[in-house]
Amino acid sequence: MTTGAPTTSEITVLNPHDGTLVGSLPCAGEDEIRGALTAARSAASDWARTDPEERGRMLRAAAEALVQHATELAELNTRETGKLAQEALGGVMAGVGTLRQYAELGPVHRGHSLRGGVLAADWTVAEPRGVVVALTPWNDPVAVAAGLLGAAIVTGNAVVHKPSERCPHTGARLGEILAEVLPEGVLVTVTGGPEAGRLLTQLPEVDAVAHVGSSATGRAIALAAAQTGAHVIRENGGNDALVIDDDVDPAWAAEQAAIGAFTNAGQICTSVERVYVHRQIAEPFLEALAAEARARNRDRDTMLAPLVDRRLRETVQGHVAAAVADGATVLEGGVVPDGPGSFYPATVLRDCTERMQVMREETFGPVAPVAVVESFAEGLRLAAADRYGLAATVLTGRIAHAQRAVAELAVGTVKINNVFGGAPGGSAQPRRDSGAGFGYGPELLDEMTQVKVVHVEMPPARG
Repeated sequence: MTTGAPTTSEITVLNPHDGTLVGSLPCAGEDEIRGALTAARSAASDWARTDPEERGRMLRAAAEALVQHATELAELNTRETGKLAQEALGGVMAGVGTLRQYAELGPVHRGHSLRGGVLAADWTVAEPRGVVVALTPWNDPVAVAAGLLGAAIVTGNAVVHKPSERCPHTGARLGEILAEVLPEGVLVTVTGGPEAGRLLTQLPEVDAVAHVGSSATGRAIALAAAQTGAHVIRENGGNDALVIDDDVDPAWAAEQAAIGAFTNAGQICTSVERVYVHRQIAEPFLEALAAEARARNRDRDTMLAPLVDRRLRETVQGHVAAAVADGATVLEGGVVPDGPGSFYPATVLRDCTERMQVMREETFGPVAPVAVVESFAEGLRLAAADRYGLAATVLTGRIAHAQRAVAELAVGTVKINNVFGGAPGGSAQPRRDSGAGFGYGPELLDEMTQVKVVHVEMPPARG
């Protein structure tokens, strides 16, 4: 549903491929935001009392509605964010799978029995938190939103969803599609920029905030929640490392690095942001990685998405230029192309050091900065010395090195020999500047509920 109060401004979106106008949508003002929260609060009580099986049935219906509109949403996503068509459709279908998964998991989400007195009974009950605010990103807008919305809705919460201002049309259309099969007020979508998101997280009517986005925004949300008492789930930025041992095939390692650094033009929270390669295989690895980048730059229409906008491109180019000024060498890319849109070439940098911004910060672009290390231990040490804690990947044929990486890397997810590997529903807890709480998987149902302990025993016999 949408509210009818006046709005304060508009969001205008340009197509990252060619700079043409996608469209404009209104920014929700304070009246609309308060109205959305009121509508969600009004729906929350009845929805919480709805049988879990019925909530699961409705979520399955929402998944099927998403299937019917998959092509439409994927095309809209491509126009707004530049995501390659096949990857955009894959993101929508991933969202469908997530909704179906939560439709099955939700009705069997349950508490635990507790051992108490012989003549007493003790158990826990999982109850919905109430009104959940979901703030979702632009880099995979349907898949990520489906996870947060699905988990919140199936556990009996009402949700106010604000999609990123970089993909408001995709988020608004997703909201319309899902809301059509849900009771009024269970899912309310508002469009707006940072001010709208800030207000949503500062109002005391909110019981929980689920956020996927930047670390700076995540910290602001956590500070606001300290005042409102809202529960916060946040998956924020990452600076994921790739550590390459000396016993692996350098060509295969280059393929893995390219997939990790260049997929969706590096605009993935768990993209490879920095590479540590053992000196023994460094030269063939760098040669192969540069070739991987060149192949993507030659065929960017099918292999390399543009960056979401020119503002991000300026940031990416700033990281690369600063690294070069500080001694890094460009093996491929590194130059802003002429023409419309916001493309940036797949870029490989060698001779990178820890003092460079491109190694210390999340670049969020198709850049693979490489540091050559003398040993696996050195690569692991440098990978672990970071303020982020989202994920990391290690390529090695030695089980002892794999086990050491698992023990020493203080991140939510450690991947061995596959940069984007992982089973469906594999939950993780990001750490430090990368966030807190389970942002996906079965454990997200726990985040969306609160536990009540029940104790029952017989009263004493009368007289």
